[in-house]
Amino acid sequence: MGTRIFYWTGTGNSLWVARRIGDELGGASLFPVAKSKGKNQSVDSEVVGLVFPVYIWGVPAPVIRFVNTLNGLQPEYIFAIAVNGGQVSNTLIQLKKVMASSGLSLSAGFEIRMPSNYIPWGGPGPREKQRELFTLAGEKISRIAAGIREKVPMAVEKGPLWQRIIFTALYNLSFSRVPAMDKKFWVDDRCNACKICLRVCPASNITLREGKPLWNHQCEQCFACLQWCPRQAIQYGKRTPKYERYHHPEVILKDMLKSGDLLRKDVEPMRRP
Repeated sequence: MGTRIFYWTGTGNSLWVARRIGDELGGASLFPVAKSKGKNQSVDSEVVGLVFPVYIWGVPAPVIRFVNTLNGLQPEYIFAIAVNGGQVSNTLIQLKKVMASSGLSLSAGFEIRMPSNYIPWGGPGPREKQRELFTLAGEKISRIAAGIREKVPMAVEKGPLWQRIIFTALYNLSFSRVPAMDKKFWVDDRCNACKICLRVCPASNITLREGKPLWNHQCEQCFACLQWCPRQAIQYGKRTPKYERYHHPEVILKDMLKSGDLLRKDVEPMRRP
């Protein structure tokens, strides 16, 4: 029976959190949401976890779609961890409602702050600050695991009221527009047609034309393509050429390709510079 943890990740933050919570719980199995491909999930685990990033102050669309594949699941305990750059807002309350519509009961929901990977608003911040966030995240994960082991029901964590009102309104306005937001992606002359962007995209949104990436308006705004490009050739809007790229330092490219079930033998692991 044990524990099954599902995760959605673009630059490795949520994968790292899922790994850490799995290690703390012991014997947990991890499964990437990107690999589900919309198929109904049959899970007999006593404990089920969902780890995902906060997108535009809410639940990412692929996570909502995935929850809808969990109809009929009856684990003893379901927990969720929302990974964010500083504002969890209404995300876990929203998730609880989404789960309820599929007949699921969210037993506990937690937020974990990590370095931001939303590069249009800037880089991830100084390395020292990043290391501090990793340390704090690890400490909180240990506390979270203690409650999960005892299957303790807990209220979901949430942001202040003003944040939940304003940011939820922004989420609702933006949600349907996300797939077409990829029109701001472009590639500069450093692109060498390595195809890593195509392979790392969890939404299968990228195709190639004459070796160059094309985005096909099914974007999830995870920025995996941009952040994992080894030559930093992919840009978004006008500002990203000057911003530092980011992926979690303990996650390598090979991990991400496995997460999307897209591992190719000709892709070598790439570690963070």
